[in-house]
Amino acid sequence: MLVCLLFGCGNKTHLFFFFYKALAYFEQLKESQDGWEVCAEALAKGIYSDDHVKFFFYLLLNGAQQLLIRETLMKWLQMQLMSTQSEKPFIKNKAAQVFSLTFIMEYPTVWPKFFFDLLSLVGLNPNGLDIYLRTLMAIDAEVVDRDILHSPEETRRNTIIKDSMREDCIPALVESWYQILQTYQQSHSELTCQCLEVVGAYVSWIDLNLIANDRFVNLLLSHMSVEELREEACDCLFEIVNKGMDPVDKTKLVESLCQVLQSAGFFNVEQEEDVDFLAKFSRLVNGMGQALVLSWTKLSKTGDVKVTTETLRALESKVPLMLQLLVHEDDDISANIVGFCYDYLHILKQLPVLTDQQKSNVEAIMLSVMKKLTYDDEYNFENEGEDEAMFVEYRKQLKMLLDRLAQVSPELLLESVRRVFTTTMQNWQTTRFMEVEVAIRLFYMLGEALPASHGAHFTGDATKASTLQDMMRTLISSGVSEYRHSSVTLEFFETVVRYDKFFIVEPQHIPIVLMAFLDHRGLRHSSPKVRSRVAYLFSRFIKTLYKHMNAYIEDILTRIQDLLELAPPENGFPALLSSDDQLFMFETAGVLIVNGESPADRKQALMRSLLTPLMEAFRLLLAKLTQEVDEERQTALADCLSHAVGFASRTSKAFSNKQTVKLCGCSEVYLDCLQTFLPALSCPVQRCTLRSAVRSFLHRMIICLEEEVLPFIPAASEHMLKDCEPKDLQEFIPLISQITAKFKNQVSPFLQQVFMPLVLAIFEVLSRPAEDNDQTAALEKQMLRRSYFSFVQTMASSGMNEVMANQGAENIERVLFTIIQGAVDFPDPVAQKTCFIILSKLVELWGGKDGLVGFPDFIYKHIVPACFVAPLKPTFDLSDAQTILTLSECTLTLKMIHLKRGPEFIQFLQQEYLPSLQISPEIAQVLKQDPPKPSFVSSLL
Repeated sequence: MLVCLLFGCGNKTHLFFFFYKALAYFEQLKESQDGWEVCAEALAKGIYSDDHVKFFFYLLLNGAQQLLIRETLMKWLQMQLMSTQSEKPFIKNKAAQVFSLTFIMEYPTVWPKFFFDLLSLVGLNPNGLDIYLRTLMAIDAEVVDRDILHSPEETRRNTIIKDSMREDCIPALVESWYQILQTYQQSHSELTCQCLEVVGAYVSWIDLNLIANDRFVNLLLSHMSVEELREEACDCLFEIVNKGMDPVDKTKLVESLCQVLQSAGFFNVEQEEDVDFLAKFSRLVNGMGQALVLSWTKLSKTGDVKVTTETLRALESKVPLMLQLLVHEDDDISANIVGFCYDYLHILKQLPVLTDQQKSNVEAIMLSVMKKLTYDDEYNFENEGEDEAMFVEYRKQLKMLLDRLAQVSPELLLESVRRVFTTTMQNWQTTRFMEVEVAIRLFYMLGEALPASHGAHFTGDATKASTLQDMMRTLISSGVSEYRHSSVTLEFFETVVRYDKFFIVEPQHIPIVLMAFLDHRGLRHSSPKVRSRVAYLFSRFIKTLYKHMNAYIEDILTRIQDLLELAPPENGFPALLSSDDQLFMFETAGVLIVNGESPADRKQALMRSLLTPLMEAFRLLLAKLTQEVDEERQTALADCLSHAVGFASRTSKAFSNKQTVKLCGCSEVYLDCLQTFLPALSCPVQRCTLRSAVRSFLHRMIICLEEEVLPFIPAASEHMLKDCEPKDLQEFIPLISQITAKFKNQVSPFLQQVFMPLVLAIFEVLSRPAEDNDQTAALEKQMLRRSYFSFVQTMASSGMNEVMANQGAENIERVLFTIIQGAVDFPDPVAQKTCFIILSKLVELWGGKDGLVGFPDFIYKHIVPACFVAPLKPTFDLSDAQTILTLSECTLTLKMIHLKRGPEFIQFLQQEYLPSLQISPEIAQVLKQDPPKPSFVSSLL
């Protein structure tokens, strides 16, 4: 009644009421012992017509008794044979799934005649055959599909099923497929396509002779001429060709298939207009070509020269067809043949000498690749979508071919690219943009296709170096950088930077390229995309050639001055560069100033003129932020302040250490920056953004200023520990760890002062309640916990253990218990490993006779049990690599205890601890080894 009300009989205004009533009824059926009987009867008798009800009944049948399921399925199938209206696809798929699961459970033992019963019932009835074919595909998914991971038990079961099917019913199934394909190829194309899909799925593991015979292949070829069937027929033939077999037999199979296809006219691809079919056909030819390549590879290892030569001849007879498909105007058709082309070139690479025909093939492939690399007119450069992304991926495939061509014949590739490039550059003003772009692109791709150590393309091989130098001169002097298309402009700058070592050989060309970077062609181009990329490329160019920039430094800084301005949020005018792009510009400015040949006072003046506007803007914006009440405006101001700090930090990338900062006289400038930026830590709003920026700057200053930064650390730490969020602390701890590791005893007083406030702040954040299902909060706490343990590890390993020892007995105990808890209670192997490293180090430092008072007692009461309890936890997964490392550290901790405590430790284990774990005395005897082997914990477990 409830079901009827929900699905057709109820008042629409009470729809939701009936819906939930129906769900309750279904839940009752699921819980009821005889609920599946109700479902089975309803399905067998066709009581309900609604698809949703039938689908639910099939779900319930999954847990029903097998005998009733079998009867229900066969009755339902019999009803389908008599029905004039076919079920919805999702109902048929669910029925097929239940059929397949029943088959897996009952075949071959309980229901050995499964397929014979099915075939005798359905005959050639289209409705029945539909279910039969869907069931076969469902069985394939459960038993054969290699993309699905199976347990060892499932794999054994599947092997038994396949072996039994081969012996028992496969010939009958193949015959049924042939009858379906023959009977319904004209009247039921959808059913025929289903059957072709089944043949393709099963051919990989059944006897190929059942399919690869004149009767079956001729039928498949006839389908290749039927518009509705030809694509599926191609896929079926591909699976036949793809079947693993003896290389000689595979060659014969491919050759016979090719002969039939060629005789039928399928090799005349230029006459075929159906691109969807051609894409499938290209995939088939690719499969046949790769099959022949694999056969040749196997045969070449046997030493049978005659058969190997015949296979190579067969393979090369397919090259003309391959070239036709490779150069086809449709990129999908071309992309599908790239694999064969690549493998063929790999064969040529292995041959000692190439024939004239093979050289001709290589050149033809090269010309095809050059042609197919070209953009078409429809490519949208300003708003790249899915089609453009697909072409970019296709270009990557073509690049692989170009790289392979370079391995086969580097001289030919170099000469071909040179010819195309030179011809195009001579007439670039009257040439279409896509042809100009691809000419420069080919030159660019030579840099990877003909690799050189550290980009040294202009030394070594004289021919190559000379050719590349000529091409670089042509690129720069031709004026092609003026071409009014963004793709050409970008390719020009990409190529200039790829071959930046050219300017070391011929530095006279630097001014021309610098102007291109700095004017409307580069950083002031009309396209934001071009400006953004050029900012990065300019940075790379300067970092490579800074030794040759001395004469241009101040001119460059003057020309880019407006690009180094902090854009305030209220400006309203779109900036030429984004803040991310400006980072590269500030880094470039820093590199120019620091590496110039000016005296230190001039470098200091230049750096101050670069950073002073940032500091002034920072002060003004910070004052505005503290008074701003609008949250959106606050965010914008905080972002701008963060950018200012980031820009200043980026300029310091030019320095490698404190010495270089002092030599340039820039220490004072960066100390001024520190004093300017630190007040942001006490800002009551937008704390997260501001703290993150200042923290990053402090990291850089520790490297650049070293001990000069120490006076600023206590106040900065005090501010950063107030009102902390997990992320704040997580990012703050690496800063303290960096200071600890770098300065050690110099910062001991500071660490004495900050250690417990930091630890207590961490404890407070970790103890905050969170929702059980709040994955973000759980992850933040996990990462904070890891950072905390990492900090304690740094303290212990940097000789700062005295800082912890001086925190008072109660605080030490509290910290130690958190380490024990991290080692045992939290199922996080990364944190556990760190905790055992800490415990091992503390045992080394405090576990001897002159160690911390009371620590030996802590070892026996807590550390030793932790080493045994942690690996015994259910969450301690020994199949996980990190857990194995944790176990290793756990064992090393025990070894360290033995080293520090000696026989006393062994006696404690034998007489007290191991008996408490009910470990037999015989097993405990392993501990009499002196010292115990590191693996003894594993042995005990």
